[in-house]
Amino acid sequence: MELEFVVYVLYSRKFNKTYTGYTSNLIERFKSHNYLGKKGFTLRYRPWMVVLVEPFVTKSEAQKRESFLKTGHGRDWVRDKILTSYN
Repeated sequence: MELEFVVYVLYSRKFNKTYTGYTSNLIERFKSHNYLGKKGFTLRYRPWMVVLVEPFVTKSEAQKRESFLKTGHGRDWVRDKILTSYN
């Protein structure tokens, strides 16, 4: 079983902001968020650090987890379980 997708959470310590997404190429996506991107939400809150990566076999599984992490309960979970190590 090959893992094809990851859900990731980025954190901007400077602005105390998070960004959640999914991708099939985390390295290139991270470069886009931190260096290459010319527009969008992540541009104004640089620099970003990766604080969570969860692997998935299918795109639909990754999308489901990403959707949950973007809900109120998901954001609370990220704040309580992940970000406490970075503040």
